[in-house]
Amino acid sequence: MIRIKQPINMGRLALAGFSGLLLSGSFPGIGLDFMAWFALVPLLIALRDLSAFDGFRLGVFCGLIHYLSLLYWFIPFLTTYGPFPVILSAGILLLFCSYLSIYMGMFGLMLCWIRVSVFSLILIMPAIWVGLEYLRAILLSGYPWELLGHTQFNKLHLIQISDIVGVYGVSFLLAVSNGLVLVLYHFMAKNKWRGQKLVLKHVLIYASFFGILFSLVWSYGQWQIGNLSNKISQAPSKKIAIVQGNVDQTLKWDRAYQLTTIKKYIDLSRKVSANDPELIVWPETSMPFYFGGQMPQTRLVLKNIQSIGVDTLLGSPAYSQETDTVAYYNRVFLIDSNGTISDDYNKSHLVPFGEYVPFKRWIPFLGKMVKHVGDFSTGVAGDTLTWRQHKIGALICYELIFPYLARSAVQNGAHLLINVTNDAWYGRTSVPYQHFSLAIFRAIETRRALVRSANTGISGFIDPLGRIVSQTALFEDAVLTQDVPLMGDQTLYVKRGDFFAIACTIAGLILILYEHIQRIQSIRKPS
Repeated sequence: MIRIKQPINMGRLALAGFSGLLLSGSFPGIGLDFMAWFALVPLLIALRDLSAFDGFRLGVFCGLIHYLSLLYWFIPFLTTYGPFPVILSAGILLLFCSYLSIYMGMFGLMLCWIRVSVFSLILIMPAIWVGLEYLRAILLSGYPWELLGHTQFNKLHLIQISDIVGVYGVSFLLAVSNGLVLVLYHFMAKNKWRGQKLVLKHVLIYASFFGILFSLVWSYGQWQIGNLSNKISQAPSKKIAIVQGNVDQTLKWDRAYQLTTIKKYIDLSRKVSANDPELIVWPETSMPFYFGGQMPQTRLVLKNIQSIGVDTLLGSPAYSQETDTVAYYNRVFLIDSNGTISDDYNKSHLVPFGEYVPFKRWIPFLGKMVKHVGDFSTGVAGDTLTWRQHKIGALICYELIFPYLARSAVQNGAHLLINVTNDAWYGRTSVPYQHFSLAIFRAIETRRALVRSANTGISGFIDPLGRIVSQTALFEDAVLTQDVPLMGDQTLYVKRGDFFAIACTIAGLILILYEHIQRIQSIRKPS
């Protein structure tokens, strides 16, 4: 039976746009995470009986609504700290969201292109979704910001499987849930799916599959929480302090305020030293000068750290003479209690158009979008800091969103992860909350405690189970001290990486190729 392809109309556009808004509302900021369990359903309903091309267009529209409402903060960020007026900033946001929407468009195209049966929908649709999330995370420098599974960051029992399959396993579970809701909708409405009538048997099959999958995920989470809680309590620990300086971003790089900034961090460190920490952590670029290069300021900081008598980790721009050129880095320095630089780490995954300009050799007119940042060189991914016979995996700002960096650090022996960042750029938007929530997945994936020091917040401590032990509020001077466990085992995710997401990606590509071959054969077949 040949199905008649239907056109895109206002009703389908409304459904697709509604899906985009439901997705955005599921993430921190609005934080209605329960909506992720059915957010894709309106889009899936709208895709019924569309051609592949129209499926792509509808998916792109859904993606635009989603990403424009999720990444709205680009506009105040660019107008405040970049050289762009509102209209141009909106254009940049639209361009970036258009790129991200291509992945949603491919989701719509593949579902309309592939002859998905009612039985195979429960596996094929989630696999396609996860495969496209993975491609978004790695292509063109990658942007794994707020994948579907990230909505469940505070559902500890459900996200423990991240130590096996990463956040993609959570995304898969949510996609299966959306498939079940779709089947229930078509069953209740007595609609057909791809020409096949849905009966009670189909609903029971879907419900059973989802029930078994959900039970397995929940049971694994419950077991891990019980099992690892004992290991965490028995693990060796170090007392670590966080300093949140809350330095105004508009003043941060003004030379007139350098000494004021230095004094603030020194004073807060003296205050927290009363808690006898073994390490104090300052945020990314907490020292707004070339540490180790501008010597009067550097000596002042080292002298005060020596007088406090506590090892300190701090962030600063830095430079190194390399052959005939000078290379600039976004760097963290480890200073021992004697006021000596003992180790450092250079940021390895830079922000495109923020910390470097991609394709600059071929498109020389492109420039950075933000003032007060350098044209940095990259460090070595997975490089670690050595501190008192222990290794620390440092993640500078944006690096937190990339699982491979935390994984590489743990593969290289890191017992602890430290994220230093400066989210002051984004004000009181949803960014600080979303950024902080991603730290929970890095902790679970690697089973390492994660210490986060942010200039204006959110700073905090997360244990290897992803539990938030303590955290600060936004835009306030703050210090926190906590005993932090040092773990040594490596998870399956650390050892094998994104094997599950890769398998989903390959499955999607095979399905597209198979469908293409089938269509060619049907065209060649004599009538």
